[in-house]
Amino acid sequence: MAGANARPGVALVVSDVDGTLLDPDKNLSPGAPAAVQRLQQAGIRFTIASARPPRLTQLLLRDLHVSEPSACFNGALLIDPDLNILHQVPMTSADAQTVADHIRKSQLDLWVYTETDWYVSNPSGPHVEHQKNLMQGKAAPLLSYDMSQFHVLKLVGVSDDYGAVKRAQFEIDHLLGTAISATCSSDYYLDVTHADANKGMVILTLSKMLNIPTEQIATLGDMQTDALMFRQSGVSIAMGNATDEVKTQATYVTKSNSEDGFAYAIEHFILGGEQKK
Repeated sequence: MAGANARPGVALVVSDVDGTLLDPDKNLSPGAPAAVQRLQQAGIRFTIASARPPRLTQLLLRDLHVSEPSACFNGALLIDPDLNILHQVPMTSADAQTVADHIRKSQLDLWVYTETDWYVSNPSGPHVEHQKNLMQGKAAPLLSYDMSQFHVLKLVGVSDDYGAVKRAQFEIDHLLGTAISATCSSDYYLDVTHADANKGMVILTLSKMLNIPTEQIATLGDMQTDALMFRQSGVSIAMGNATDEVKTQATYVTKSNSEDGFAYAIEHFILGGEQKK
C-alpha cells in the first residue's frame, strides 16, 4: 500500500493553491493529481486553503477529487465540494468601511467579494481582465462605497505599485489591529478579511470539523499567508519559490512550483517519511 512508508501521524494535508498546487502559468502542476491520489490511497485526507473565491476553486476540487471541506478567501468561507457553505466569517460593516476607505485613500483599486459576487471600483483596472478570464464571468461595477450594503467576506486592494500595496497593508494593520487580517497574497493583491479569517484559523477549524489533531495536519504553501498555517500544523512544507522568510518558518522546503514541488513534497516528506536533516 502507498502508505506503508508514510510519515507517521499525518492524517490530513492542506495545500495552498497559487504558487503551490499551480505552476507559474496558473495550471495544475502535472504531478499533483497523482500525488493527491497516492495520499488518498494511503488513507491521508486532502484539501485546499486559498485566497480564491469558490468559483475559482470548483474545477480544482473536481480535478483533484477532493471530498473534504475546503477554504476560500483565506478562511472567510469554508465550503463542501458542492459549494455549500459550511462556515463563514464576514467582516463587520464598520471594519469593512474603514478598510475600503483606506484602500481608496491609498490609491489602490478596491475589489469587494461576497459569497457569490465580485465588485470592482475600476472595471478597466490592472488584473481585472485576468480575473474575469479565470472566473469566466464579469465583475460587477462597484457603484456604492457604503460597505453596509454588502455581506463582505474579503476586500482586496489592487495595484501594480507594489510599494503602495505593502504600505497600505502596514497602515491598515495599524488602523484596525487585531480586528482584521491584512496579508498580501501576491505583490499586487492586498487581501483583507476578518481577523478570524486567516489560514491559521483554517487549520484550527478543520481540526475541529474533521476531529483531527493539529499535530496530525501537514500544510504546504509559498506566501506569508501560508506561514500562518505552518504555525498551527504538525508538519509544514514551504515551496522552493517561497521567500526566505517563509522558508525559515517551515519544517521542510521542497522544489519550486515550476519543478512540480508539490508532488515532490508529498513523495519525499509525507509518503516517503523522510526526516528533516
